[in-house]
Amino acid sequence: MIEGRLTRLRALRSEDAAHHLRWRNDPEVVRWAAAGDPCFGPVTAEAVALAFDTMLRLSPRESAVFTVEDAAGGGAIGMADYRDLDPYAGVATLGVTIGEKEFWGRGHGSEALRLLTDHLFGAYGLHRLELDTWSGNERAVRCFLGLGFREEGRRRAAVLTDGRRHDRVLFGLLREEWAGLAAATGRP
Repeated sequence: MIEGRLTRLRALRSEDAAHHLRWRNDPEVVRWAAAGDPCFGPVTAEAVALAFDTMLRLSPRESAVFTVEDAAGGGAIGMADYRDLDPYAGVATLGVTIGEKEFWGRGHGSEALRLLTDHLFGAYGLHRLELDTWSGNERAVRCFLGLGFREEGRRRAAVLTDGRRHDRVLFGLLREEWAGLAAATGRP
């Protein structure tokens, strides 16, 4: 378990499937998490069960999905993941989704992403982390920038949401940038 002040990341459990099913069938969660991508949701219980069968067997050397819990109440409030871990290049892609809307805008997603970033730079000695969002998700953009990620590029008009085109915004963070931020803020 990886613990912070607001959140903790724990290993995925089979009973988390019910949360994922609810989150991935909530149009508002799907809109913000994946710009309304129908591959993210809505989904059937059978599809989530198949996905969980795979997720529970992931090798942490390549990828993992964590459950984000509220540290105060202990309940599952979201998910965080990393994938495409390349130990030779020292790179991984990560993401976070807070599915419980009452926790939106309260710092839980930022802390969960910070905990995952600390874990990946620390435990795996990676050199670079990557993530992306769509340009309409200003809350995610602020979160990523606030944690020290830098915008590295855009795939123009690559996302269609609510009948409008948005850019896919790409972010990256290097190990030395993260270490510099930790030193500047007094973070371990």
